[in-house]
Amino acid sequence: MNRTKTLALLAMLTALLLWAGHALAGQGGLLIAIAVAGVLNFGSYWFSDKLVLRMYGAEEVTEAAAPGLHALVRDLAIRGNLPLPKVYLIPEEAPNAFATGRNPNHAAVAVTEGLLRALSRRELSGVIAHELAHVQNRDTLIMTVTATIAGALSMLANTAMWGVMFSSGRSSDTEEESHPFGGLIGIILAPFLASLIQMAISRSRELVADERGARITGDPLALAGALRKIEAMNHETPIAAGSPATAHLFILNPFSGGGLMRLFSTHPPTEARIKRLETLATRDLSLVS
Repeated sequence: MNRTKTLALLAMLTALLLWAGHALAGQGGLLIAIAVAGVLNFGSYWFSDKLVLRMYGAEEVTEAAAPGLHALVRDLAIRGNLPLPKVYLIPEEAPNAFATGRNPNHAAVAVTEGLLRALSRRELSGVIAHELAHVQNRDTLIMTVTATIAGALSMLANTAMWGVMFSSGRSSDTEEESHPFGGLIGIILAPFLASLIQMAISRSRELVADERGARITGDPLALAGALRKIEAMNHETPIAAGSPATAHLFILNPFSGGGLMRLFSTHPPTEARIKRLETLATRDLSLVS
């Protein structure tokens, strides 16, 4: 169900891009939007992993330096039928983790120092399996595409806003004009709607990764216990580096807020995830879709 939801949301986001490109600047704007999305996609696909690892000061750790962590990652990668990813350590006390990389053959799993101290080996296996599930499901690529389209929409809206402010507009004999009312709606609503859809896709992928991670370990309660600990400790020890733009990468949003901000949350409510995992623990994992 969550995979179908992701596809539907991606289709909605693409349709929004096409509509906004046309509404804001006619056929030319539509082509520009597609071109911008394509260029940004290419760059993000190849370089986003290096950028985000550098942003958080992550350092690759060798098997000699962290034999236990490497052994755990190797065991879970074998269980998940995945290539062995590179392993990185983030110098942060806040317990958290993320996976990145353009595909399973070029993947990396990064964990904070605080996570290694806070969790038992069983709980840590639940977190690592969740991150490997993101790798297996190519969620880094999916969210890169999503963020790129949303970014293209924001760029179009900003360009159109400045055009409205400083341009005298198109002449009436132009072969194909943009629609003023549609353009106004696009400027105001397109970035907002794109953000809502982007966050909904992120939440959907987290639920899929929770379930797939539970398949890998065969122990849904391991991840449930880890999420409960991480949630509690993140309030006491917030992450020091990074940017909210990368929040979707983490197993739990280190920059989350409450109230209306939940509409823009990259992750489902932690308690809802825990309840799903606890329910899953009472069922045959082979029945999970």
